[in-house]
Amino acid sequence: MRRLTRALLAGLMAGVLAWPADAASDVEQLRLGDSARRERSVDVVLDGVTDTRTGELIDTVELARRLKDVRVLFIGEEHTNGEFHRVQLNVIEALHAAGRKPIIGLEMFPWDPQPALERWSRGELDEARFLDESRWYDVWSHHYGHYRDIFRYARDQRLKLVGLNAPRDVVRTVRSKGFEALPPETRRRFPPNIDLSNAEHRALVRAYFDDDDPLHARMSDEAREGIYRAQVTWDAAMGWQAGQALTVPSDPREIVVVLIGAGHVAYDLGAARQLASGFKGGIASLIPVTVPKRINAAYAQFVWGIPRTAQPTLPVLGVSLMGRLGQQPSAVIQVETSSSAAAAGVRVGDVLRSLDGTVIDGTAALQRKVGEYDWGDAARLEIERAGVLMTLPLVFRRTTQDAR
Repeated sequence: MRRLTRALLAGLMAGVLAWPADAASDVEQLRLGDSARRERSVDVVLDGVTDTRTGELIDTVELARRLKDVRVLFIGEEHTNGEFHRVQLNVIEALHAAGRKPIIGLEMFPWDPQPALERWSRGELDEARFLDESRWYDVWSHHYGHYRDIFRYARDQRLKLVGLNAPRDVVRTVRSKGFEALPPETRRRFPPNIDLSNAEHRALVRAYFDDDDPLHARMSDEAREGIYRAQVTWDAAMGWQAGQALTVPSDPREIVVVLIGAGHVAYDLGAARQLASGFKGGIASLIPVTVPKRINAAYAQFVWGIPRTAQPTLPVLGVSLMGRLGQQPSAVIQVETSSSAAAAGVRVGDVLRSLDGTVIDGTAALQRKVGEYDWGDAARLEIERAGVLMTLPLVFRRTTQDAR
């Protein structure tokens, strides 16, 4: 669970919250959500889809059939786990094969117009230009390779891609001042009624943190409430914008498939609940779950068993940078234990200067450069420590501690 707190801390230091998407096993076993299911448990089967409403094990053809009246499907993910993204692609393919018209809703892009997404879907951009024009590593810090197959399928099938998230300044405003501080044109991007009072949702958000972790323990009640408002901002924005992505007049074949952190999907208390307050179409949820495991049946309407694998799936350096709050945007504020950075000797306080000659002036530049490497690749990392430039030999390696 401490991985969640570290991810949240990194987001806070960057000046914008980044809700951790990784769902831990105890979160999957809470007695929350749908009263008809929360008193039951279900076994998760590797490479199988379980309909938690009935307990039946089904295949993707039957899954698509059971989603025939659904207009918005939320698929939860761990952002750096390739198995989750494989499931997302499989579901999109199954829906398309069944005659549906998937619209892919994306957590990683804001709701502002995204010409790069449209141009990509029309086949007008190669991947390098798409990353440039979409500003992928500015709006999303995770390795594009995790999503590559989904984006290629969307391009090949000419599927619509839409950004759903609230822009960072909107999240910051709500976190610090509340929804009433939003101008009317922005407030209309959210559902008519935004629920901040649901006790079960608050319990779910608390469950993502260790009670004794240092960050959580030092937070004031006001800070905790601000974090909760930020969580609801994401849920309400992405849920409502998913519903708005459907064509008017309605095409019953369309289904918005939302790729979104599992924390926004769990127990249908996040994005789905906020959407449901003003949406007339069918809503469903699916979350991949590592096996072997027995989970609460209310965790999602459908669960898909995936193998436990070393994490993250693709290379990361393993540092958090100071971001906008510091004089040095590439100053290291955290080094992950057993990461490639730790093995190379990177320390908190070091300033990253370049990686194999590419200047590192912030998180976006770092993430984009790291995206060029595979596990096992060697590189040279130039840093500044206490005013002294030095070069560290670096190898991108996974460790046994990465397997969860």
